[in-house]
Parts: sequence; C-alpha cells; structure tokens
Amino acid sequence: MSERRRYEPVTLGEIKELAEVGRPTVSNWRRRHESFPKPVGGSDSKPLFHTEEIARWLDERPVPDAEPRPDGTLPTYGERFRSGLRLRKLVALGHGERDVDDLLVRALAVAAMAGEGGGTVEERLYGGLPADLDRAGQQVEDIVDELIDEMGSAGAAADIVLGLAGRLESDLAMDETPGVVADLIAALAEPVVHGSEPRVVVNLCAGTGELLFAVGDVDALGEVVAVEPDPLRRRLLAYRLLAHWMAEGVELCAETAELSNIRPQAQQLRSGADPGEQPWGFPLADLVLADPPYASGEREDDEDGPLSWAMEAVRRLQPEGLGLVVVPAWTLSRPRVGKVTANVSMREDLFRTDAVVAIVQLPRRIHAFRTGAEHALLMLRGAPDGPRRPSKVLLIDADRLARRVGDKWPRHVVGLLHSGDTPMTEEAQRFHVAAPAPGLPSLLDGRSVLPAHRLVVPDKRLDHMAATTEAKQDAYAALPHLKQWIADLGIAERDPKAEHHNVGAQLRAGQLRLLPGHRIRESDIGEAGFPVIGREEMLGALAIGARRIMPEVLSSYPQARYTEAGDVLLLTEYGVHAHVDDAGGCVLLAPVQGLRITAYQAYKADLAKGKDVHPERLWMRPHPLAALLTAPRNQQRGSGSLVRRVSVRDMDLPQLAPPAVADLETVLVETERNRAEVRRQLAALDTLAERLAAGVADGDLLVRKKS
Repeated sequence: MSERRRYEPVTLGEIKELAEVGRPTVSNWRRRHESFPKPVGGSDSKPLFHTEEIARWLDERPVPDAEPRPDGTLPTYGERFRSGLRLRKLVALGHGERDVDDLLVRALAVAAMAGEGGGTVEERLYGGLPADLDRAGQQVEDIVDELIDEMGSAGAAADIVLGLAGRLESDLAMDETPGVVADLIAALAEPVVHGSEPRVVVNLCAGTGELLFAVGDVDALGEVVAVEPDPLRRRLLAYRLLAHWMAEGVELCAETAELSNIRPQAQQLRSGADPGEQPWGFPLADLVLADPPYASGEREDDEDGPLSWAMEAVRRLQPEGLGLVVVPAWTLSRPRVGKVTANVSMREDLFRTDAVVAIVQLPRRIHAFRTGAEHALLMLRGAPDGPRRPSKVLLIDADRLARRVGDKWPRHVVGLLHSGDTPMTEEAQRFHVAAPAPGLPSLLDGRSVLPAHRLVVPDKRLDHMAATTEAKQDAYAALPHLKQWIADLGIAERDPKAEHHNVGAQLRAGQLRLLPGHRIRESDIGEAGFPVIGREEMLGALAIGARRIMPEVLSSYPQARYTEAGDVLLLTEYGVHAHVDDAGGCVLLAPVQGLRITAYQAYKADLAKGKDVHPERLWMRPHPLAALLTAPRNQQRGSGSLVRRVSVRDMDLPQLAPPAVADLETVLVETERNRAEVRRQLAALDTLAERLAAGVADGDLLVRKKS
C-alpha cells in the first residue's frame, strides 16, 4: 500500500467485504489466530482495526483454489483487501447508480484525460472525451485521481476501474476474454510481436482491449487497428488507450469495412516510400486476434455465423501471418450430413485453403459467464501467394491436458505449437487435411474436427495379448466350474491390425440407423403398457420394465417409435453405456438413443422362415456392436461444458470379417449368460444376509452355525 495515502480504520464487516469472504471467516480468523491485529478503537460490539495491519496480516494468507500466477505463487487475501480499499468509494458510488456502464465511462474519461487526453490524438480516437469528462462530476474525479496517485499511472487506474465491471454487475464482464486465454494468445503471438520490422496488427471484436493489451506495448507494435462494433466498448477502449498513452499508432473502427479508408503507416515504414505515394487501404496484417462475444443460438446456417470471424482473419493476413481466433466448439463438431450448412462450408474452406495451422480445444468452463459452452482456439495463416505444399494440422485437446498437468496447460500448449515436438497422441496429434491414401483419416471427411473427437487412439503402452491372457488366467482360478469354457476360449493377435470406420460413415451408407430418444411427460408414464427406457434404466437405477406407457397415451406423441429385437440402446453421457434389446417393443426416452443394424432384421426373418441364410451379409451383430461401442477408445471421446457427452457419429468400429463377428457374438452371449448366473448367485447371498440381519435386529431370530 502506498505510504502517500492513509485509510480510515475498518470494521469486521468491512474486512469481510473487502477481502471477499464470509462474516464467519473473519470471526474465525480473529478467534483462532493470536496474531490477528488488535482493535485500535471503536467498541466491543463494533471494533475498529488499523487498515495497514489488517492488510499485512492478510498478505500471509493465500486464497485457496485460486489460479496460480506464472511464477507459481498464489494470490493472497491481502491483495484482495488492498484492491477493495482502493475501489471502496467507487463501488459504493456504483451501487447507487442506475447505469453502472455510464459510471465506468465517466471514470475512464477522467483517467484518459490524465493520460493522453486533450490533444489531437484524443479527437481522432474518440471525440466525446471532453463531454464525458464534464459529466464525470467532482466526486468521480476525486476518486479516480486518488487511484491514479496510488497506482502511479492513469493506465493502471483505468485497468482497475474496468475490472470493476463484474462487481458492479455490468454486462461488460460477461464478454471479457478470460485472463488465461489472453495470456495463451499473447504467448503464441510473441514471435510475431517481437519481430524486427514494424508489425501490422488487427484486433477484430476488440471489446475493451483484453487481447490488445495482453500482447504487449501497443505503441511498439507498429500499425494497429482495433475493430469494435459496440459503441460502449469502443468508447471504453479508446479511453483505456488514452490512459495508457498508447493511442498514437492505433486506429479504432466500428467495422472491418472501414479498413479501406485508412492510410497505412507501417507499410510506409517498411518500404521507405514517400507517404504521399502510398495508396489508401489497410495492408495485410502480420497478426489478427479475435474473441467475439458469440450470441446465444448456433446460427449454423448463417453466412455470418461464428466461423465468419475466422474467414475474415484469413482474408486480413499476410501469407505467413498469424491469426488467433476463439470460436465455439460446436462449429468444429457439426458433421456434414445431408444439407451442407454455411458453417460446414466455411470450415471446409478453411482446411482446403490450408489456412488452419492448429486447433486447440480449450478447457471447459473457461469462460466464467459462458459456463454452458465449450470453446476452441484456431491458429490460422493467410492465403499463400502461390501453391503451398500440403501440410498437417495439429489438434490439441487442452481440456484433457489440463486434467493431467493442471494450471500448467497453457505452457504445454505453447511448447507443442512452438517446438514441434511429438506430442502424446491422446492429447495432441497431427492430421492430414486431405488423405494421402485411401482409407487414411483426413480433416475433410465430413466428420467432427474437434480434438476430443479425433484424438482417440489405442493405448500403445498396453499389450492386449498379454492383458487378455492374464484375464483368462484370473477367471480360470476364480471360476473353477467354468474352466473348460475358459480353456476353449481362443485368442490370437491380428496381423495386420484391423482398420476402423466411424459410425457416421456407417449411418450415411445405410448400414446403421440411428433411433432418437423422445421427450415424454413424466405424468404420461405409468406401470402398464410398453416398457420405457431412459437414463435411469440404462444406469441400473431402475429395472427395465418398471416404467411403462399405454399405447393410447403414446399415440399423442406421433414421432415416437418402438425398438425392435436386436437394437442397441445407448446412453452417451459421462462415457458410453450400451444395452442390447433382445425383445423389442420399447420406447426410448431422451437422452437415450438407439442403433439398428439394418441387415439384421432381414437375416432374422430368413432364419425364422427356414430360408438359406447368408451370414456374410451380416457385417455386424447386436452384442458385438454394443461391446465395441463401449470400448475405452470410444469412452474417451466426450465433450461438452456442463454434461460430458460422446458423439455417436464420431465413435468408430473395427472392420471385421463376418465369421469373426459371429464368433465374437457367441463368446459375448455365453459370457453374459455366465455373468447373469453369477449375479443370480450373488443376489441370493445378498438376500440371505439381509434377511438374517433383519431377523436378528428385530429380535425374532437366533442364528446358529452347525458344526
């Protein structure tokens, strides 16, 4: 805390508010720690404490669960307390304001005038500064002047005032780029920012400048344009730049179309040409940044949907320039099925033009105010002057990476992108844009390109032959009555290994049919009629058949369909749960889905009529399908911010010969029959133990063990 400014003593309630803790926490601090500062005044019921003593005491207490700094240290309650002290008057003033955004404008106007305001730069960047300063009022001016005096600069004061948006419940906080994402983008942009020549930088949807200020000293970059359509954010960004003395080399625009009216300065510096001979129009950029505030609704069919920002970034880039654009994860996961949407078309254009260098799937819930959405960071480059050799795209699942390394994930992402090291295949892998040979995966096959959906490979460290042999030996010892059956179970290694095709391709080819789950009112479900299978039945919380629906009630749901014998039922939340419907005639409740093997019904019909059956036409059977879909390679494909779901279309299946599928089904059916017998035995023992305990507990039974 600055020695130039002294604060009035604080009460216990003010300590609670300024340190952002609960009242019981402060009471516990005082009761349990003898080192807690003693009161310097007040009364027994409302003691007063020396502000600086409280701040020093809180400096020694890190905030639990806080995000560590780059040096590994944790923020402390003392830092929160000091920050709250500086802004106490402004926060109190904001709670009495009807328009907190206008209060922020007036406060930043004071900081801007104390910085670089009052000259030609101010008029060019934003001409309304004098009017906003006149509206600020003496109270706001005094508060901001005190803050500038304590922080040592108008720019630092402006940053702190903008940080108040969340505490004042301003909508501005909802669209701020998270600090960890801004730092990641700044680290990836560092090679461009610290180049020897003047750089041309474009910040699309600049907001209040989180990305622009994260990349470093704006004045040292060269030519900078910040595009911000929202008038309020554009004004706040202008005042923030003025407060930091960074407005000289920055052009502020409301839309990208205005770039054609800007006379470039960086291009003059590079060429050394006479400024009067330079054409109007902004040059191609070395660096383009964008984290737009995407509105609710997916806009998959709109030409100006979320991926249009990535397309705009590529158009504005030099051939070897760098674009860093944050997009919603759904833009990368929607497959190409039936009608080609604008979103899929733009995504494939980005790959066809070799504009995508890498895709980083960001950890879920990265945005404090967008908790229901996942995001990804696209690393882009500009269109080449001539032919460019086909390259690979690096896919990084930073969400899975964060689960392994914690808060150090940004450092690992930067290392993967800058060093080119061979990554762990479960977390990062390079993919061909166009398949170099038939059968190999590519990013133009119409499937999802979200890293979580692509980065699923066999565990190279697991020897399946050895592991399965060991499992046989364990089963042989544990189940002596099944020794012959286990001994007859033969396994062998495949050479070559089986190829895989994703379920989406099987659906498009008509080999599988996807059965959607239905939304049925709880009041329409009873105890008679057709069985209903929902989440509870799939997870084993309810027995199949416990919930039912009458046919006449089901008739009010015209989209509802019954299952058929052999359909595979799937619940893909937090992993994959599968169940083979051996009887059919069930109704599926969302989010449960089903897969139907289209050739299976004809095979069963021929079998029932005694006709010649052709097993070679049956490429897959129900029990193998259920087992293969629930294998670990598919369990790991989950994505989603609030609920982790696995996309059915992005699961894959090995290509097996019909005899191999038939043998696998025989083994799986026999295994399930043996498991059911063991479960029946366990249930009988459980019931016996329960009845014994209940009878003895009620005093009715006496248990004896005969010798």
